[in-house]
Amino acid sequence: MDTLVPPGVRSARERAISAGFELSSENGVGALLASLAAAAPRDGTIVELGTGAGVGLAWVVHGIGGRTDLTVHTVDVDIVLQTATAAAGWPSYVHFVQGDGARIVSALGPVDLLFADAPGGKTVGLDETIGALRPGGILVVDDMDSSLHNDDGLREAIERVRDTLVHHDQLVTAELDFSTGIMVATKRMAT
Repeated sequence: MDTLVPPGVRSARERAISAGFELSSENGVGALLASLAAAAPRDGTIVELGTGAGVGLAWVVHGIGGRTDLTVHTVDVDIVLQTATAAAGWPSYVHFVQGDGARIVSALGPVDLLFADAPGGKTVGLDETIGALRPGGILVVDDMDSSLHNDDGLREAIERVRDTLVHHDQLVTAELDFSTGIMVATKRMAT
């Protein structure tokens, strides 16, 4: 499977190891992000909440390929790690935003593809994240297998996120049973 991992992802994984960052997206999640990014509409917006070492971002950029008509915003509260990740060199359409995703996501919308990979915008501020989606926009949330979390408070928060995504009247949601538990929700088109 390593031969299928794009060079930018390999570099991001090396950066994560060097930084001691252990929360990077797994390859299956990354491949899903790349596939969805490839389908982003012309002049679309993609947002990642949780830059980390840039593994998820590298998958998104891989999926975009040679296109330059998209805007990608990646948001993180860790300015040190994000600065190191930004210094790795990215296409000009990638914008690094420092701050809490729950507070920033509304200003970045409407969003066509949103990867919520940090507490801000997922376990905190999920309503703002959903509100930032354009009709037809897709939300990807990982780390949703609550059995993988030892903290009771985090398990409860994950279950609240799951319940919101499954029962939200504006979303059509699929639960994917791989990796750390993935949920993909599409915002319904207006009728």
